[in-house]
Amino acid sequence: MKLTKQGITNTAEWESKGYSLPKFDREKVEAATKAEPFWIHFGAGNIFRAFQANVVQKLLNDGVLDRGLVVAEGYDYEIIEKMYRPHDNIGALVTLKSSGSVEKTVVGSIMEALAADTENDADWARLLEIFRAPSLQMVTFTITEKGYLLRNASGVMMPGVEDDFAAGPVLPKSYIGKVVTLLHARYTNNELPVAMVSMDNCSHNGDKLYAAVKEFAEEWENRGVCKPGFLAYVNNPSKVSFPWTMIDKITPRPDAKIEKILADDGIEQLEPVITSKKTYVAPFVNAEECQYLVIEDAFPNGRPELEKAGLYFTDRATVDKVEKMKVCTCLNPLHTFLAVSGCLLGYTLISDEMKDEDLLRLVKRLGYEEGLPVVVDPGIIKPRDFIDEVVNIRIPNPFMPDTPQRIACDTSQKLSIRFGETIKGYLARPDLDVATLKVVPLVFALWLRYLKAIDDNGNTFELSPDPAFVVPELVEGPQLDTLLHRTDIFGVDLFEAELAPKVKEYFNQLTAGNGAVRKLLQSL
Repeated sequence: MKLTKQGITNTAEWESKGYSLPKFDREKVEAATKAEPFWIHFGAGNIFRAFQANVVQKLLNDGVLDRGLVVAEGYDYEIIEKMYRPHDNIGALVTLKSSGSVEKTVVGSIMEALAADTENDADWARLLEIFRAPSLQMVTFTITEKGYLLRNASGVMMPGVEDDFAAGPVLPKSYIGKVVTLLHARYTNNELPVAMVSMDNCSHNGDKLYAAVKEFAEEWENRGVCKPGFLAYVNNPSKVSFPWTMIDKITPRPDAKIEKILADDGIEQLEPVITSKKTYVAPFVNAEECQYLVIEDAFPNGRPELEKAGLYFTDRATVDKVEKMKVCTCLNPLHTFLAVSGCLLGYTLISDEMKDEDLLRLVKRLGYEEGLPVVVDPGIIKPRDFIDEVVNIRIPNPFMPDTPQRIACDTSQKLSIRFGETIKGYLARPDLDVATLKVVPLVFALWLRYLKAIDDNGNTFELSPDPAFVVPELVEGPQLDTLLHRTDIFGVDLFEAELAPKVKEYFNQLTAGNGAVRKLLQSL
């Protein structure tokens, strides 16, 4: 049993082991996809394989779609070369249920996997061909929030961006430069319409993508290095749209326990690959059962009927409410609190933290008491129901091998949205008092304590990657005050919000010695 075209032909063997297989003619679908691609996705990671690819497989199985997905990877090309192609773009999805059972699916909806690498002549030529295709309706992204940045936290251009500004849409090196070059190719082919859809887990994700694309278009037009009118094309929503979306699905790194389940079933060649860029990929993904994808319905070239697979299409205002509910209140802030506190307390599983009475009480206070008062009910998903599911089912799921160390990645880029928006909500409401917040400033203090890379027992640990914030020394001495003024990190100036004294008080208590973290958590 192998996860390849040939390896899944013995359907009886797979089905006897409990696997759901593709129920469509894969060769026919592949030919149709290559002839008339309709959806290309950038970001070949786990969330795409567990969510979007499985959604398309369901619609292919049901006969709603007759074409599959194209995936492109613009950062770590080894994912394509070392994982997708050896397995003929086929993978296994293991859905982890809170009951402790698993659901096993062989996902075969990805018809092409390409490296968005201008030095790879064949793949780059194919990407240009796809973007010039009239059939292309949507270009989607899960490249993480930092993938849209043209500058780092210090305002310095990211590698390749300035060169791409100067060269125009020729052979770009930066990620967004590649995307905009491909979009320019579509513009030069009769200004064909398309939806550029960020599906990343960040606030107003469509605006982040639009801002990066627009800046490229402006620079190129000002420098005279692109076809005139490109900026107007980018700015015309009847030609190019940048819908907002809200995505929610926990997809941890492939877990050894899940690999063993598959290996015991007889599947061969399951070994994970760790690329030179430290990406961890395997022929399988493991993910929770719960999932949400809410999309602003703005598709100038039409769209597939994805609502038939459980996706929500609505207006921008509703997406904004759902996104704020999840990102700013009901899930992401709880995760970040558990991430930094878990690293300090030596936890290696988020689910285990929910058995910790101190952490459980504070998580509930953060969500129900401090967050819910500023949530606007989006109408399509009830906030209290959502947070009930998060606190009682999703995070405590013992089968979810998610770690505080993974969730602690890029924390400096998450605090402003996950907590700053709540603070702003309190400041804007006369019936709410920001002074009543206890857990929100605690999270800030815990993050500052986390940056010391010493746990509550005095042992050193490795900080999770955070490219935008690599100077833990900023928490020392008078530099701490400077840090607490930074609205780019906290969403507000903590001194102006009158929360800085509380953060500093907590931080001083957290740094009082071994056991200080636990002592403060208990006291609160």
